[in-house]
Amino acid sequence: MKKLFTLLFVAGAMSFVACGPSAEEKAKMEADAKAKMDSLFNAASQSMTTDTTATAMPDTAATAAPATTEEHK
Repeated sequence: MKKLFTLLFVAGAMSFVACGPSAEEKAKMEADAKAKMDSLFNAASQSMTTDTTATAMPDTAATAAPATTEEHK
């Protein structure tokens, strides 16, 4: 009986291994992931160059607005 359970366990384990993606599918998934990462990196680097010029000149009009007496009541 012990040999039967061992045989069934090994067969079940082999079936899980056999259900995995093939080498071609793995390569395609890696290429897709690399393309997405490159796209995100390019978008981030472009936004960094435009954001640095926008943050270099802060909007002082909003911070320098005088307080009215109604706000302090």
